[in-house]
Amino acid sequence: MEDIGFIGVGLMGGGMARNLLKAGYGLSVIAHRNRAQVEALVAAGASEVKNLEDMAKASDIIHICAPGSPQVEAIVEELLPHLRVGAVIVDCSTSDPVSTASLAAKIGHAGGHLVDAPLGGTPVQADAGELTAIIGASPDVYDRVEPVIGAWAGQMLHLGPTGAGHKMKLLNNMLSLGYGALYSEALALAEKVGITTHQFDSVIRGSRMDCGFYQTFIGHTIDGNRESHKFTLTNALKDATYLESMANSVGLHNPVGNAIKGSLALAMSAGGTGPEDYLPHLVDYVAARNDVALSPPKTPAPQTPKGDAE
Repeated sequence: MEDIGFIGVGLMGGGMARNLLKAGYGLSVIAHRNRAQVEALVAAGASEVKNLEDMAKASDIIHICAPGSPQVEAIVEELLPHLRVGAVIVDCSTSDPVSTASLAAKIGHAGGHLVDAPLGGTPVQADAGELTAIIGASPDVYDRVEPVIGAWAGQMLHLGPTGAGHKMKLLNNMLSLGYGALYSEALALAEKVGITTHQFDSVIRGSRMDCGFYQTFIGHTIDGNRESHKFTLTNALKDATYLESMANSVGLHNPVGNAIKGSLALAMSAGGTGPEDYLPHLVDYVAARNDVALSPPKTPAPQTPKGDAE
């Protein structure tokens, strides 16, 4: 079996790494901020390496779960001089496809391969090995990594060559972030014209406009659960920026994507930059900007995370 490396054993990566160990793979991990996850994985049989040079030398397939393209680029630059011949880097981050194409060329020149496999799912699904992986890879490299990704993913969608996964992930997030921007503006406007949040919900819930995203998104406004959908505004704006970059790279005019980005930028400029400022809180910023008082929650809800990592 191939030797696996894992960089980024956080909420999602920790569960993914545990499932690789359960499948019998030799696993190397590296600490960043989360010592607890690393120590738990080492206790379960993983090896801890001290730096990225050692990670590259010890691994045939290296997973990266990082916040975005700048971090992935920095990691790859450190790995490149020390990669094993034929090594595969699997980028599970939501990254800019323009950056992905550049990194794929660099890694190929060094004798390796890049696979993009951004994630769909929650930390609970990561623990259960039930994530969705949206994959870009050449057919032969996909055949090689399929059993490895299958150790932590319940669904694997191979869309095409390297870069296809990141492109589709951004399209998916354009829809989800668009829903968030629409719901936020509609809820603020509803209150402004005399329709309460609870009346709004009574019409939308169970209608054709209802969906799983709506139910977790509205949990903050209706139930007072600030953690109903744990996807940060910081990550949301980052993805909207990557979407803009992708559109610009092919000369596509994308006014809706730009409007979504503008709504998120408004919230960020008003202070929504913290690690616990999540996408459903966008409605608070839109309401405040328009001097709207939202209806209070029905009852304070226990802070039980249900939301999806975009």
